[in-house]
Amino acid sequence: MPRSLDRRRFLQHSCVLSGSLLTCSIPLDRSANAAPVRIEAPVVDEVTIREVTDSAHDLFLRPLEKPGLTVTRIGTPEAAQGKTLASEWGLALHIESRKGQESRRYLLDFGFTPEVYANNIELMKIDVGKVDALIISHGHYDHVGGLTGFLETHRSRMRQDLRLYTGGEDNFCTRFIRNPDGSFTNFGTPFDRRKLQALNVQPVLSEAPIVEEGHAFTTGKIKRASIEKVLPNTFVEYGMHEGLGCDVSHYLSAELQGKVVPDEHTHEHATCFNVKDKGLVVISSCGHVGIVNSVRQAMEVSGVRKVHAVVGGFHLGPAPKDYLEQVVEEMRKLEPDVVIPMHCSGANFVQAARERMPDQLMVTTTGSLVTFGA
Repeated sequence: MPRSLDRRRFLQHSCVLSGSLLTCSIPLDRSANAAPVRIEAPVVDEVTIREVTDSAHDLFLRPLEKPGLTVTRIGTPEAAQGKTLASEWGLALHIESRKGQESRRYLLDFGFTPEVYANNIELMKIDVGKVDALIISHGHYDHVGGLTGFLETHRSRMRQDLRLYTGGEDNFCTRFIRNPDGSFTNFGTPFDRRKLQALNVQPVLSEAPIVEEGHAFTTGKIKRASIEKVLPNTFVEYGMHEGLGCDVSHYLSAELQGKVVPDEHTHEHATCFNVKDKGLVVISSCGHVGIVNSVRQAMEVSGVRKVHAVVGGFHLGPAPKDYLEQVVEEMRKLEPDVVIPMHCSGANFVQAARERMPDQLMVTTTGSLVTFGA
């Protein structure tokens, strides 16, 4: 047990934060998590995704326009002043949706470091004062590392009742990388909800699918029903120590408390939109639980069968060739109009998709802006 690592105790369970808002959308117990849930997925006219941070920035990618889809490559006019978009391992997205005259703006994941995140939102001229909600897909540091620094800098400019939608309690667990000698190294600092409280940010545990600020919806906990499996990645410790960690009493066996075990990403979720006359846009920031599983879950909870776009990280970089080919074939059967791999999807996935789904594949990098429903 890596007791030397910094750990702090949760201030309190996030169902009630400072008595100000009931933030849990469902009772946090096993029976509630197991119940089938169907939501009324809002219909939006348009969704625009800005790729704030990814692992590369390609200045030479050309703009693209297809029916119902436009892609703009954001340049770097500040380069003459020594400023340019930065890239690093991780993912961060800015999403804007429109329904009639009504708009919503979301920040989904925050990359690895606050410095890169701050640099890019400044150069991309993202108005953080107009952001309606924050979302994290899962608790890996390359998706949450920039969040606390961002909030400490910009919280005073943002709406007072700011919510942070998370997939569930698992997102707050302490995570590790196992070293060759069998020891563990902390994979970044996990969330400290005391800091969220101090910054007046209200965490929402969306273990069941819910509508987020009237336009988006979350898949909730993703059912594992395809050939996919969680590929080896990090390890996780269930439990709390000195204020940091996760309360797993409502969804895991008590015997796992305090154990360090392979990470199953119990509450990783996808963020989705139902675009008018187009279908679902499913955004999976990492897809550890399976990109096909994630899309099928979005279809099941929304009742929408048409998949317009599959976007984000698919975590197929470390996939063996035969497994990768099976997943690509299962994705092809979903008949998406567009597939946009980012972050951890892997060059191997891009190559396989180019062979099997060439008309659907679209490659983007840091600074890309994609609009669906245009």
